[in-house]
Amino acid sequence: MRLLLDENLPKRLKQDFPEHEVFTVRDKEWNGTKNGELLKLMVVDGFHALLTFDKNLQHQQNFDKYTLTVFILNAPINTYAELTKLSHQIKALLAAGGLQPGPVIVKDE
Repeated sequence: MRLLLDENLPKRLKQDFPEHEVFTVRDKEWNGTKNGELLKLMVVDGFHALLTFDKNLQHQQNFDKYTLTVFILNAPINTYAELTKLSHQIKALLAAGGLQPGPVIVKDE
């Protein structure tokens, strides 16, 4: 699957998903792109999911317009040490297949 890490996530998080094609917003040179436009670019470029720390995104976008899953990572802070704790849940969801468009909250259980 093609995954995009939002610019509010550490790029090191890419290494947690070696079985997927993972890019950062910086890799794609989409820095500073507004969320709605970013989602459109992702669809055109064949991405399947966005990983973000932006908890407001789920309230700001109409996900009926997009075929993307948006994993909203819910952790105390957006450091690699905290976010990597959520990677196993994301991997399990990706492995299960059948991702639904729209937001999926991922938090430490």
